[in-house]
Amino acid sequence: MSSAKIGFRTTVAFVVANMVGVGVFTSLGFQLVGLSNPITIALIWIIGGLTAFCGAIAYSELGASMPRSGGEYNYLSVVYHPALGFVSGWASLVVGFSAPVALTCMAMSSYLGNIFPQLNAKLFAMVVLTLITLIHAFDVRVGTRLQRFFTLLKIFIIVVFIVAGFVAEPAGSSNFIGWGDFSLREVFSPAFAISLVWVYYAYSGWNAAAYISGDVENPQRTVPRALLCGTAFVAVLYLFLNMVFLRTAPVSELTGQIEIGLICAKHIFGENGGEIMGLLITLMLVSSISSMVFVGPRVGAAMGEDHRIFRFLTKKNRQGCPYVSVWVQWLVSAVMLLSGSFRAITQYTGVVLSICALLSVVGVIVHRHRFPDAPRPYRTWAYPWPIVFFAAIILWSVTYMLYVDFTDDDNVPWTTILSFATIFSGLILYWINKKICDK
Repeated sequence: MSSAKIGFRTTVAFVVANMVGVGVFTSLGFQLVGLSNPITIALIWIIGGLTAFCGAIAYSELGASMPRSGGEYNYLSVVYHPALGFVSGWASLVVGFSAPVALTCMAMSSYLGNIFPQLNAKLFAMVVLTLITLIHAFDVRVGTRLQRFFTLLKIFIIVVFIVAGFVAEPAGSSNFIGWGDFSLREVFSPAFAISLVWVYYAYSGWNAAAYISGDVENPQRTVPRALLCGTAFVAVLYLFLNMVFLRTAPVSELTGQIEIGLICAKHIFGENGGEIMGLLITLMLVSSISSMVFVGPRVGAAMGEDHRIFRFLTKKNRQGCPYVSVWVQWLVSAVMLLSGSFRAITQYTGVVLSICALLSVVGVIVHRHRFPDAPRPYRTWAYPWPIVFFAAIILWSVTYMLYVDFTDDDNVPWTTILSFATIFSGLILYWINKKICDK
């Protein structure tokens, strides 16, 4: 049974494609609900980029020391305990990739629904999800070629959008009146911390290469380079893209909206041109779905190799695709797509992924302490300060998110309930696997 290996450029393409997706084209509308100053908005994206970059630096050391597919599942199993790795892998199966795939399909249908009101949004999203899953369940080579093409298309569309946005006439001075009214009080507000969760969700995917190390040529060298190059590139794109959003459309039109890209495109290119750009943005999101459909099942396959309860996820076809894991992820994404709320899934996803990433990044310190003689082809720059910065930002934003989740009188704290339900269900499955399946 042959299995194709992927090189540096394709690995970077997976990192960029995982990061640049629905988050950057939707999260600004939710940030503007509690924030108004453009400097504050820019600062959120800068901090988010630095946080992702610090995480990528730490993951580079872990990935070089433990070059196996699975990401946090592999790292936490080795660094802490197999139970913690199991819970992280379970979270990746349920939340890490299935939820972002569902969210991206929702965003695609939402964009197209504004252009073609007669469109059946859920049916369209299901068709897209199924077609892309079919491709990745069939052949690694076909999937990676699709990935490279759509990632290059995505970057081209974003660069054109940014250039056109800075050349176009601004929507008015209303967005920029607040430039001189910047206050640190807003930076330390709950709205800022909660917005960081949205931003962190937009940056999620910076660790994509860590999940597919087993499919990468020379992973000790390729994975760190792909993580760092991909994350730095996307951070620059995100900052410029959000400044274009704020420059080209009034805040009143953007606040609370999902279709940020479409709204701004209509201001930049006119009604018809905006709809064409909206179609291109929709097409661009195919790259994100494709990347997550490829990367996510590798976590399930890695778990199946270690735990009998998930052994069925290891089955591969002649081309090396873990096709059963691919279709299991399709099923979870489909359930979320047909039944979930965009905002609720995003918040829930952001909290769970943040906790898993936090444990992994701090795991660099633990790994050095527990395994001082382990080979380290790559070492974290300026150790341990990137780890300290990452941990501080993630703890700050997650704490505020859970606090607001409990203090909001109008809602049941679903974010907290679903987050801890995911963790505890993972622990229960681990116990079942140890006590029953492994006997």
